[in-house]
Amino acid sequence: MKTILFLTCLLFASVIIEAQSFVSTNMPLVLIETNGQAIPDGYKISAKMKIIFNDPALNTLTDSGNIYTGNIGIEIRGSYSATLPQKPYGIETRDAAGNNLNVPLLGMPAENDWILLANYNDKSFVRNALAFRMFRDCGNYAPRTALCEVFINGVYQGIYVLTEKIKTDKGRVNIDKLGITDNAGDALTGGYIFSVDYYTNTNSWAGSFPPVGYPDKNVYFVYNFPKPDEITTQQKAYINSYVYNFESVLYGSDFKNPLTGYRSCINVNSFIDYFIVGEVSRNVDAYKKSCFFNKNRNSINSLLIAGPVWDFDWAWKNIPECYFGVTDGSGWAYKVLQCNVWPTPTGWIPRLMEDPQFVAELKVRYSTLRKTTLSNDYLMHYIDSVNTVISAAEVRHFRKWPILGQNVGAPESDYIPTTFEGETNKFKSWISTRLAWLDKQLLVPLTTGPEIPSAGQVCRIFPNPAHDILNIDSNMQVESLQIYSYTGMLVQADSKARPAPFQLNISGLIPGIYIMNLKLQDGRTISRKLIIN
Repeated sequence: MKTILFLTCLLFASVIIEAQSFVSTNMPLVLIETNGQAIPDGYKISAKMKIIFNDPALNTLTDSGNIYTGNIGIEIRGSYSATLPQKPYGIETRDAAGNNLNVPLLGMPAENDWILLANYNDKSFVRNALAFRMFRDCGNYAPRTALCEVFINGVYQGIYVLTEKIKTDKGRVNIDKLGITDNAGDALTGGYIFSVDYYTNTNSWAGSFPPVGYPDKNVYFVYNFPKPDEITTQQKAYINSYVYNFESVLYGSDFKNPLTGYRSCINVNSFIDYFIVGEVSRNVDAYKKSCFFNKNRNSINSLLIAGPVWDFDWAWKNIPECYFGVTDGSGWAYKVLQCNVWPTPTGWIPRLMEDPQFVAELKVRYSTLRKTTLSNDYLMHYIDSVNTVISAAEVRHFRKWPILGQNVGAPESDYIPTTFEGETNKFKSWISTRLAWLDKQLLVPLTTGPEIPSAGQVCRIFPNPAHDILNIDSNMQVESLQIYSYTGMLVQADSKARPAPFQLNISGLIPGIYIMNLKLQDGRTISRKLIIN
């Protein structure tokens, strides 16, 4: 035991290098030691990692790794983001033998694949986390996140976003995993994750249909799970054929038919929610890259699902790409096909927007969300709550990366604030301006009031805001529940299965914004925003 403790202390002793300028932090602290190795781009090297979070006490460099201490594999990840000075990293938690080790980190379910997203291209520190949260607030899965400060080999690297990697897993994209022997029958039909993204000849397949109006454009789909080097010939053939059949219907003359048209192929609600998050953030990358889809086994769900959402560091801002140098909040991100971009987006959303029924449902969904999790107050409060947590850390971050007042990363077409407060105010103003424009396009009266349930919604919590007692109502039994703080920490859990309605004592929670996950009897996990006052 003494030997282990000695080696652990020796391993992380290099953090003393910057101890004189770093005393403590209220945020999770991630210390990585590569034993002198440079971190490569494209493959993982073995390293050590310690994560410290003594909430609500402060965290110092010499504290024990109470969240994680152990082996990892680490590599530089990303495309454009990997070219910036603050590097993003892919991390794999491992056991002593170098095998994958599933562990829970900072309130996130146990897994072994993690990402440290850099904030060099996001001076607000919330662009990705806010978009992911919006998609989760709609009842969908999106990666969970936790802001943290990072040291690598004793050198301070700034604020990062520890993030779940998109993959097939019960705690992530909850669809069946395909093995190499699942090549026939129902097992062959799922689950798959694929995307529109940067592609190569070996990791993708070419779609059979160009977007409507763009006959010279080719759309490529990337295999994500199973991975390109693991997916079998039969599995490739199945998912290729599945997408072909869907597009045949979507681009057919009878595509609006409610029984035989596109609705027989896709989960419409997921496409609507995906659209809303992409358009509120005006994120062209939501359509031309990092655009994910997933499909489960037919015996569970035969419909194609849009999501999870990903990659928003070029969003929520005015950029000269395409026509988004405008500062009045205008413009549809889904019309990025009108620009000469690569990779080529699908024509799926433009085609769906040709259906008046789809547009009508979209408007009701948007208008409903604007009264709750898309309200200006909710979004601004979230930004303010994050700023409260990082008030000291952002000073260290911008001392490390002195980029305030500089047009770095995604080029912006308007003024560049010289302070973090200015960046925050600019971000808030951008959101308000964008929502005002979207309101003109999408907002409609809600004839049944603000509590219209979205399609598929099966539970509600009230009152909200709450104080001591929370009522939980559902049309099926609740198997378990967890409540997470906005930093991703698990703060309350109840594993008792019970029929609804029932009451939950929340008197131990301090005022703030939380996310409640409720696992239902049918296996679904429903997320709800909870405000404690």
